[in-house]
Amino acid sequence: MNEDIRLAKKQLKTLPKTCEGKKCVLELKEANYNWRQMEWWAFYFEYLCRSRLNGIFEIPGEKFGTVTFDAKRKVNWDFKAKAIKSDDHRAILNDKSAMIQSIKAHGMHGIIIAMCDVEYNDVDRTFQKWHAELKGGLSKYEKERISRTSLSRYRKTKAELQEILFLCVNAENIKELDTMRQGRNSNGKPRPEKFMLDFEKIESFLQDKLTFK
Repeated sequence: MNEDIRLAKKQLKTLPKTCEGKKCVLELKEANYNWRQMEWWAFYFEYLCRSRLNGIFEIPGEKFGTVTFDAKRKVNWDFKAKAIKSDDHRAILNDKSAMIQSIKAHGMHGIIIAMCDVEYNDVDRTFQKWHAELKGGLSKYEKERISRTSLSRYRKTKAELQEILFLCVNAENIKELDTMRQGRNSNGKPRPEKFMLDFEKIESFLQDKLTFK
């Protein structure tokens, strides 16, 4: 894993610190990569990681069941992003079963997390309206929400990259992760559980980091 991290740090240390919403969404659209997603900034970091690490890491990584990890070299890796100024000091990770299988196969599982300071939409939701127009109008979900008169969340319009954390999950520290239960699918079957990372316990997993000034 140390060699994985060394190579990843070398490739990711020149990532842009500032990510502007409209510019990044248009770049994702040009690449046909998850540009419709509300959390565009997290998918943009994922897109950058895949672009910078391709050829050095296998992109994507191994598949366990229905889950395919983002990358693999010595071990499998997931790419995540987290807003640092958030009421919830946890991050949703991947499928529990798949991560456990990944650890059994290679002894450990890697996670690369971008820690970002984010800015939000103005009260008129200008960015949200622009994004909806780019997508060709409101989605079925958004139309249903409006019919229920519930308000949507403010959308993030800019992300400032502060740190990239390199984490290792293994058979010893996996017990420090929490479990997220996802309810049921439309057919009534329960959705697979996911692991959740509590950042109060980050030292149990942290191997290295990049700081952006």
